[in-house]
Amino acid sequence: MSTVRKLSDEQVREATLVPPWTRGHVITHVARAGDSLCRLLTWAQTGSETPQYPSMTARAAEIEAGAGLPAAELLTDVVDGADRFAAAVRALSPAAWRTEVRMRTGELRTPATLVPTRLRELEVHHVDLAAGYTFADVPQAAARWIVDDIIEALRRRESTDPLHIEATDTGLVRRLGTGGTLVTGTQADLLGWLTGRTAGDGLSSSPAGAPVPPAPYWI
Repeated sequence: MSTVRKLSDEQVREATLVPPWTRGHVITHVARAGDSLCRLLTWAQTGSETPQYPSMTARAAEIEAGAGLPAAELLTDVVDGADRFAAAVRALSPAAWRTEVRMRTGELRTPATLVPTRLRELEVHHVDLAAGYTFADVPQAAARWIVDDIIEALRRRESTDPLHIEATDTGLVRRLGTGGTLVTGTQADLLGWLTGRTAGDGLSSSPAGAPVPPAPYWI
């Protein structure tokens, strides 16, 4: 919130790490993604199937509709969205926390894992704003969870090539399949690469001198 609060009307029209989106697009997406998770929490609470989004076309239209708003309205939108998500979480019954719902990607999750999914959204898109917050600023525990979440998503894809990553600063070691390319670097640099935000800046690959491969698509 503090980063969005500092942005001017001109700055919310500027580029991000996920072109062609502007900061206005990213901020709106964060707000609407929170609302989409609220729909899944409602599904878990009531047992009545509520899709995360009516359609991908509707999702894109929502983002475009909000992207051009003034900075103050974008801030209000994302703050109000955070409040709605927090209220939906607090309203969950014990049984709802264990109820599986289906995300737009097809994967099944319970509210217990939807909450950290929201953390992933917030941390990655905070970096996407290109407004001073980087992957090095993501708390180590959150970064580790996001890396693990991405690796689990890749495990569910039958076509993913084997991969081996090692963080030189935190001791994080993850293997996807047997063998595969070894990619090493700081946990922050690995996170930037795995999310597709960097081409492997600061990372190294084995055998020595080999280029860092493109990160596998995960979402």
